Amino acid sequence: MSEPPVIARVTNGLGRLTLNRPAAINALTAEMVGLLRRTLAEWAESDTVRTVLIDGAGPRGLCAGGDLRAMHADAVSGGTGSLDFWAEEYRLNADIAAYPKPVVSWMDGLVMGGGIGVSAHAALRIVTERSRLAMPEVGIGFHPDVGGSWLLAHAPGEIGTHLALTGGTIGAADALTAGLADHFLPAGRLPDLIAALTADGAVASAGGRSPVTSPAGSVTAPMAEAVGGQDAAHVVASLAADPPPGVLGTARGWIDECYAGDDVAMIIERLAGHPSPDAQAAAKEIVTKSPMSLVVALRSVRSAARLPGLRAALDQEYRLSAALLRLPDLAEGIRAQIIDKDRRPRWQPASLAEVDPAVVEACFAG
Repeated sequence: MSEPPVIARVTNGLGRLTLNRPAAINALTAEMVGLLRRTLAEWAESDTVRTVLIDGAGPRGLCAGGDLRAMHADAVSGGTGSLDFWAEEYRLNADIAAYPKPVVSWMDGLVMGGGIGVSAHAALRIVTERSRLAMPEVGIGFHPDVGGSWLLAHAPGEIGTHLALTGGTIGAADALTAGLADHFLPAGRLPDLIAALTADGAVASAGGRSPVTSPAGSVTAPMAEAVGGQDAAHVVASLAADPPPGVLGTARGWIDECYAGDDVAMIIERLAGHPSPDAQAAAKEIVTKSPMSLVVALRSVRSAARLPGLRAALDQEYRLSAALLRLPDLAEGIRAQIIDKDRRPRWQPASLAEVDPAVVEACFAG
């Protein structure tokens, strides 16, 4: 009998959710999202669960994102399965952010797209020396979703804009700098973390990252658990170590200077003309992405910075996802990267100058 795609077990107060599709780097399916939501809802009401841990099976990563082949099929055929999937996935992201008990995410290995959504909204986010985080959506004709616009909008300076437009991959130290993670632990210390979280003296602390607007419109604040013993935050902090050096911290000067403003073309021009080789490399990377996605992504990140909370950002992202599903670049981007793997997407429109402001406006209007 095959194992389920999400393994859920409770040990001495720790509810552990393991994404279990290692051959696909634990890419999310609708079944997995449903299992995660239902289990989290049950554990929220259970006295036997004090803390939740989310991790991934296999050595390659926590989660490589969603099922891009299914998205491609819907984009080509006009199907609606992706719309239903995104609606539930984004609800899961909000559930994790507002969870009344501490959620600890083990962001080991590859953490991309939907993997960010199930981990970076957790109360306690741990990266390892193997962590590789990315929101690469502009490279497939999409946009930073799963609350990515909210996370990137609230990164220090223009780091979030840099990550959104390049779709670049970052390691542990840069994930901490960008505000996508809280602590670094060596990958081999997962058993120590589990042992500490299941120790008799360990109890939960306040859950949730921040108050978010609930589906009913009210504000749901994190709920505090009983006081006493070691709380989850203290347990994680006591095990944390210093990560290997990153690059974003020292790059803040050119990043903040070049990525200012709301004009993608101007950002590329500044990057290309900057003396930093890294800035010039970023310019070369950005111009390979979908022009429509770049314009939508930049506006989404800028808009998310002004929204009242994650829930509002997720609502906006759903409108954008539904709109981009029906535009040509999503199917073409997935074809070039995943289906045919020729890495030669033919974007429509082919240049930033040809992006129709009315089409962009319609994406945000929903």
